[in-house]
Amino acid sequence: MKSKFAIFFVCAIVLAGSASTASAKGCLKGAAVGAVAGHYAGGHAVVGALGGCVVGRKLANRKAADQKAPAATQTTPGQV
Repeated sequence: MKSKFAIFFVCAIVLAGSASTASAKGCLKGAAVGAVAGHYAGGHAVVGALGGCVVGRKLANRKAADQKAPAATQTTPGQV
C-alpha cells in the first residue's frame, strides 16, 4: 500500500512540474483532500485523489473565471 502512495506522489510531482500554476494548484489541493477522504472511505485513496484533482481543477478554473468576469462587466459613470 505504501508503494502505491509513493508512485502516486512521484507522478503528482512530475505532473505538477509540467502543468501551469493555476491548474496544478487546484489539482494538488483537491488530490490531497480526495486522497485523505478516499483512504477513510474504504481504502480508495488513489481513486479519491484522482477525483479530487478533477474537482479541484474545476473549482480553481471557476474561481479564476469569476474573478475576471466582474472587471469585464463594469460600466463607467454616465453610461446607462
